[in-house]
Amino acid sequence: MMLFSGNANPLLASALAIEINITLGRALVSQFKDGETRVQINEDVRGKDVFLLQPTSAPVNNHLMELAFMADALVRGFPKRISAIIPYFGYARQDRTLINPQVPLSAKVVANLIAHSGIKRLIVIDLHSDHLQGFFPYPIDHLNGFPVFLNDYKRYTHSNPIVVSPDIGGVVRARAFAQELNHADLAIVDKRRPEPNKARVLNVIGNIENRNCIIIDDMIDTGQTITETAVALKQRGAKQII
Repeated sequence: MMLFSGNANPLLASALAIEINITLGRALVSQFKDGETRVQINEDVRGKDVFLLQPTSAPVNNHLMELAFMADALVRGFPKRISAIIPYFGYARQDRTLINPQVPLSAKVVANLIAHSGIKRLIVIDLHSDHLQGFFPYPIDHLNGFPVFLNDYKRYTHSNPIVVSPDIGGVVRARAFAQELNHADLAIVDKRRPEPNKARVLNVIGNIENRNCIIIDDMIDTGQTITETAVALKQRGAKQII
C-alpha cells in the first residue's frame, strides 16, 4: 500500500501516514508560472495499492485539478488500484437544477472527471446529500462522522440537550444525530436565502428556552448560517450553543 497527497491538506496526509505506519509517497505537485498545475510522481507504483488523499476544498478548482492530474500520473505507473480519499467534496451543493434548468449539474461533472481520471475507488465523508453517490459509475465508501462527534460530545455531561437543524434541508441529518443521542429533542430553523451565501432566520420551530443546543450542519462556507442560527437561538433563550 502507498499513500500520496496533493497540496489541499498535507498535514492530514502526514498524520494518516503516521497512523498507519507507512511513508508518504514522494510527488511533485506545483504550478507553472502561468498557473497550470504541474504533477510528477517520484515513486515506483507498479502493482501497488495506491491511496490518494486530497480534499477538494478552497481553492476548489486548483485542488480538483491536482487530484485529477495526480490520478492520471499514477495510472501511467501501472498500479494495482487507485483509491481516492476526499474528506471534503467540492461542488457538492451544485447537485440539482430545480430552479433554473439552464445551469450545470456541477457535482455530476466533477464526479465524471474523478471517475475518468483512473480512480477506481472513492472514500468520502458526510456528502452534502446522499444521492451524490449515484453520480458515480461505481459504489463509493460514504463514511459518517457521527461516531466521532458523538464520542466527543459525550465527554461533556450536558443535560437537557436539543439538536438543531439550521435549515429544513438538514432535518434528516439532525434527526439521525438526535436519535443517536438517546433520542434527544429536535428543533428546526426556518431560514430563507435571498441570494447565495446570504441567510435570514425567520423562525425557530421547537422550544429551545434554557436548553443546551447542538447545531448539526455538514458544511461551513462563509459561516453566516451558523452565526445567524446561533443569534436566533440565543434570542429565544438558549442556555448553551454547541
